Amino acid sequence: MTTKYDAVIIGAGHNGLVCAFYLAKAGLKVRLVERLDTVGGAAVTEEFHPGFRNSVASYTVSLLQPQVIADMKLADHGYKVIERPISNFLPQDDGGYLKLGGGLEKTQAEFRRFSAHDADVLPAYYDALEGVADVLRDLAMKTPPNLGGGVKTLLDGALQGRKLAGLTIEQQRDVLDLFTKSARTLLDGWFESEAVKAAFGFDAVVGNYASPDAPGSAYVLLHHVFGEVNGKKGAWGHSVGGMGAITQIMAKVVTALGVEISLETPVARVLVDGNKAVGVRLESGEEIAADRVIANVGPKLLYGKMFADGDLSPEFTRRMKGFKAGSGTFRMNVALSELPRFTCLPEPGEHHQSGIIIAPTLDYMDQAFVDAKQFGWSRKPIVEMLIPSTVDASLAPEGCHVASLFCQQFKPDHDWDADEGKAADTIIDTVEAHAPGFRASILGQQILSPLGLERRFGLAGGDIMHGTMSLDQLWSARPMLGHGAYRGPLKGLYMCGAGTHPGGGVTGAPGHNCAGEVLADRSFFGRLLRGG
Repeated sequence: MTTKYDAVIIGAGHNGLVCAFYLAKAGLKVRLVERLDTVGGAAVTEEFHPGFRNSVASYTVSLLQPQVIADMKLADHGYKVIERPISNFLPQDDGGYLKLGGGLEKTQAEFRRFSAHDADVLPAYYDALEGVADVLRDLAMKTPPNLGGGVKTLLDGALQGRKLAGLTIEQQRDVLDLFTKSARTLLDGWFESEAVKAAFGFDAVVGNYASPDAPGSAYVLLHHVFGEVNGKKGAWGHSVGGMGAITQIMAKVVTALGVEISLETPVARVLVDGNKAVGVRLESGEEIAADRVIANVGPKLLYGKMFADGDLSPEFTRRMKGFKAGSGTFRMNVALSELPRFTCLPEPGEHHQSGIIIAPTLDYMDQAFVDAKQFGWSRKPIVEMLIPSTVDASLAPEGCHVASLFCQQFKPDHDWDADEGKAADTIIDTVEAHAPGFRASILGQQILSPLGLERRFGLAGGDIMHGTMSLDQLWSARPMLGHGAYRGPLKGLYMCGAGTHPGGGVTGAPGHNCAGEVLADRSFFGRLLRGG
């Protein structure tokens, strides 16, 4: 007899695992089907050179929701995050450098070397950012109001709007600024030093194929600061064992609850009967029947490749073709024989345990985007380097190191089969210019262009966010207005990935929220509130 599941989840990335946890905990029979040979999606750790291990794609921790960590009891199973002593270190073209983080007074002291004014206004800037970030933290674990969702739309809108309505007029102005302005316009209104503006502006282009001059880029800056590590708001850290350690722990937790995980099991089609999703057909031809199909893949992949012609309405299909995806991201991991020696700060120190940002000004970041549009990739790319082996000896042989290179801007639809190696050389040259000897210290490397990210992890256009984080693709409009509450256009079809609210990053929030909606739909009152 064929087993029928309460839910089948496509993709065993972290959000799929989180969703499976809450469903299984509520007593549902759940099966996770994963195309790759391990769980984790883009949050995986692997040996990429003999003796050298690192996080392959996702590479740092902050946004994982405390409620998810607590509910899944991740710490009981070995989850551990080591905080950065400072947030970021930015070498400057004039031979100087700027450090960001490590406490307000420490950062102010750094800023005073560039601008007394910027040091003085920093507390007010932090307060403004934190006031809005608190609203986002609150909204992250809530389902957005969904147009067409019946009485529940009105209730959700009223309840979630109360938090915004309770802000002071100055805070409401901050919200408007952060959701509509460019990062440059926002930062120009606060600071005068180009180095200081770059230190904050970098967050606006992480996973964002855009200039810091683009309207709305200030929100991407905000998205990257509403997390926390070990109870410290806005902090970032390293997961011991790499990002894969997190998802391996999650897999252990859900397996103990009875969740079935099938690896190397790619899905070819979502099965549709009438107006209802009733299961999936695997590439092997096997069909899995389920009352609910939950997609932890991006909207582009789900709706562009996993449905037969006629399963979706022409209007829905037309709009989904317009869903924007492509983050301009290029990822490298390198095995090093020694620590990089930066010209501006050559000796080992706390800067080696921070985010090392090669992007000294907003103009540099803008030119990187201009280059990508014109040539396919930046002639001087934006590079964030992390060296996790400085705090986690398990990743590299003694005396050696691994480095993550997270780079922008690289045109998503460029011919990367032809130019991947050339772009990688440009990245290495960019680091070499600030740390002579870096190239000679490389023992091995792993390269993932936007096309490589798409092929490896199913990220359309190499988009680490599963879709652009622009105003028209946020909150109730992620991925589309009318489907912003984790429900697809068919009965029994749900979405739990980063292409839904609150978006990209290793947060677990979409998985948590989607599970809540699935469980609500099983109840009489839940259906009543939605008019169903």
